[in-house]
Amino acid sequence: MRLAWAIVAGLLLGIGVAWWLSREDPGQSQARQQRAQRAAAAQAREARPSLYRWRDDAGVLQITDKPPANRRYERIDREPGRGIEVKGDRPQ
Repeated sequence: MRLAWAIVAGLLLGIGVAWWLSREDPGQSQARQQRAQRAAAAQAREARPSLYRWRDDAGVLQITDKPPANRRYERIDREPGRGIEVKGDRPQ
């Protein structure tokens, strides 16, 4: 009879330890959710069709559908955002 109680007590203890180790800290859950949201936003941005604005060796502005190799470029969404965008730091 003692053996049966020892087995039951061991099982309950094992279940309790497994539950304790598998539970999530609320901070971890929020951090994981934020990482998932950032990754989804980045993936959605990458999936949108884009254009690339850059200057060639002669200084002529080029806009292409593929980024240039070994040059600085700016990625531009093909579909403009809703509303008016005003940025004062862009050169004209």
